[in-house]
This record gives sequence, C-alpha cells and structure tokens, in this order.
Amino acid sequence: MLNDQPSLAAAVLKSCLIAVGDWRIRMVVDVRVIEVGLRDGLQMVSGFMSTDTKKRWIEQAYAAGIREMQIGSFVPAKRMPQFADTPEIVRFARQFPGLHGAVMVPNLVGAEAALNVGCDQLNVPVSASTAHCQANVRKTPDEMVDVVARINELRRTVPLEHGPKLKVGLATSFGCTLQGEVPESEVERLAVAVSAAGADSISLSDTTGYANPAQVRRLFRRVRLAAGDKVDTAHLHDTRGLGLANVVAALDCGVRRFDGSLAGLGGCPHAPGATGNIVTEDLVFMLESMGYSTGIDLDQLIATRTLLREALPDKATRATWFWPTTTAWSWCRRHSRARSPTQRRPARTTKPPSAPRWLRACSASTCT
Repeated sequence: MLNDQPSLAAAVLKSCLIAVGDWRIRMVVDVRVIEVGLRDGLQMVSGFMSTDTKKRWIEQAYAAGIREMQIGSFVPAKRMPQFADTPEIVRFARQFPGLHGAVMVPNLVGAEAALNVGCDQLNVPVSASTAHCQANVRKTPDEMVDVVARINELRRTVPLEHGPKLKVGLATSFGCTLQGEVPESEVERLAVAVSAAGADSISLSDTTGYANPAQVRRLFRRVRLAAGDKVDTAHLHDTRGLGLANVVAALDCGVRRFDGSLAGLGGCPHAPGATGNIVTEDLVFMLESMGYSTGIDLDQLIATRTLLREALPDKATRATWFWPTTTAWSWCRRHSRARSPTQRRPARTTKPPSAPRWLRACSASTCT
C-alpha cells in the first residue's frame, strides 16, 4: 500500500497539471477586440462626457476583459472639446495592469503632448482619399506619410522600454463619400510607405461603411502581401449593415485585431452619411459563437451600456439590447460548442427555433 502512494500522488499531480493547462489554453485570446468608443465614438457627440464618466467607462470595460482601448485624442480643445481631458484620462488608464491605451495624434504637436503623459500607443490617421485627408487633417496623404516619419523619429527619443507603439489607420480604404472610389493600388502604396516610415501596426479602415466581404478579402490579401503582417487590424463601420460580415471576411485573411465601439457609438465628421462603428457587443458575441476566444465577459460588457444610457440618453437609448445578465453568455458558449460550423448556419427563418425569444428580439442597431 505504501508503494502505491507515490504513484497515486503523481497521478493526482498530473491530473491537476492537465486541468490547469487546459484552463490556460482556454484563456488564450484568439482575437483582440479593441474598444474605440472613448475616442471614435465620442468625436460624434455634441455634448461633453464628464471625465468621471469616462473613467467609469474604462473601469467597467477593463473589468469585462477589454485590454486595448482608444482613450482620447490630442487635438485642439476648441475643435473637439470632448477630448480636452485626454491627458488626465491617459494618466488614469495607466493605473490598470495590462491595459493598452491608444490616443489619436494627427500631427507632431499632438504626438509631443502624448509622449509627455506617457501614452502606450500613438495612432496617426492617413486617409487613402485625398479629399478626405484634406478635410480631416488639411494635408495630402503623402504629406501625412512624412508626418508619420517625423513622429517615429520623435518617439525614438523615449527610452525603448517606455516608448509607445506607432499605429497608422488608413482611413477610407474601401471608398470615400467625398472622393468616391479609392483605388486599391493607392491603399497598397500608402501601406508600404507608412510601414517604411516606421509604423508598427497598420489598420485598413472602412471609414464610410462602404465595404463588402469580397472587397475586404481582396484588399486585405493584396495589402498584406505587399506590406506584410504589420497590416493586422480592421476598422469597420456598419453603414450598410455589412460590418460583421466584413469581420468574417477579414478573419479569412488572417486578421485577428478588430475595432469596435460600445453600443455602436461613433462615425466620422468628415465622411457625410457614415454611421457608427460596429457594435463591440455584437462583435464579441459573434466571435465567441464562432469558437474564437476574446477574453471578454459579454454580460459585463453589455452592462456597461447603462453608463452610456445615463451619460448620453439621446444616443444610447436608441439601442434595443436587453440581455439577461446570466443567460446570454452561457447560451452563446453552449451553442457554439454543441454545434458544427454548418449547423450554426441554419436557413434563415422568421423565428429561429434554437434561439430563445429574448435573443431573437435583440437588435444590432447602432447608436448614432
């Protein structure tokens, strides 16, 4: 009996290690969801969300599992008073371990201000459409490539271990309300140029919501072939209801980073007719249903909408989400595991028989 004890202990230890290992595997994040509501969302809001409310938003998003957020913009307060408190918000966000806070910097002055408060990431907008670029930052796309290079030189003055990442968002990559069609060759050329200028990450942005899945696949494959894995993020809008379909298309191309905005808040002031970003809650639900891990608690994320409803009643109350706090997530996980990929795509019916009534009533409408 005594001789059996070591083997028994070893078996128990092995079982525990296997269980822990399995848990760690399940906790690996397959797809990174980036919350952009605090920046892209609020730029379309006429009023001013209080600094305390922004801080609560960060706290609640972090508690839900969000680990990357756009938290502000370094632009003149007279142009966008919504972001006058960005330095304070950046300092607040740095208190959360593992939270990656990004800010928009359209020029060298903004980059200097961001570096002074210790931002994790500098986002520079470069429009593939010349008309949109002029309206947005009063420069041509090539002039903005030069700005990227200068900002890259500036951030190199910060010690490497403390230096921020540099990301470029190629706006209007899929079409422009001001210019019309944007040649794919131009998007490819600019991606290669900003990569050479020092960008660590590049996002293809459907600023106007014009993109369709076939176009998303074609452009991502073309640009990633030319500029490499730096082209790693998709920023999509839902103007024509194709936002989530375009996410699936980008997934097919190997993209694993997606921007989303709580309750679909957002848009672009220089893209007439463009509606909000894809809804972060919808994005998380779809990804988890497809078997991808996001590391985000959907129920906690949806509960964050209460904050928007209180702070922006004319915006947030247009959404019709009313998920129960305990059943939505479990239903999503149960059905994503129990069914094969083909079974998860039943023929469209008025009332899907497998879904509970409260889920069928949920709407993916954006709050714009």
